[in-house]
Amino acid sequence: MQARLNHRQASPEAMKTLVDMRAYLQRCGLDAKLRLLVEIRVSQINGCAYCVDLHLREARAAGESEQRLDCLCVWRETGFYDARERAALAWAESLTLLPQSQAPDDVYAQVHEQFDDKTVVDLTLAIAGMNAWNRFGVGFRLQPPQRS
Repeated sequence: MQARLNHRQASPEAMKTLVDMRAYLQRCGLDAKLRLLVEIRVSQINGCAYCVDLHLREARAAGESEQRLDCLCVWRETGFYDARERAALAWAESLTLLPQSQAPDDVYAQVHEQFDDKTVVDLTLAIAGMNAWNRFGVGFRLQPPQRS
């Protein structure tokens, strides 16, 4: 697949907005491993190979286990994720698949039970941001670098 255009070069100011949002998410207090699980799952749903590859590498560097990363796409079927992670992943899926899900009350209740208001907002921003990044990755056909 051929990349369509260099979005960073075409509109640096637009991309700075997303970069600034990512910087906020890295310092806001949201657990980095949790954020990475959410970013990977959102990117899996959206089919963004570039983002899946990038965030898997970041998660490994942060100490995430291969088994948990391998099974993230079937997280509901395993006992590898705690209640907070399960709530965050359900919320991420719900918001990523918004036309189908409509962010149901039970999923919101689950995430709000596990996190305070600020963290729910920050988590929601992480999900929205990852969905935005995925639109650039998929829309402009970004490819992960091939490694040996």
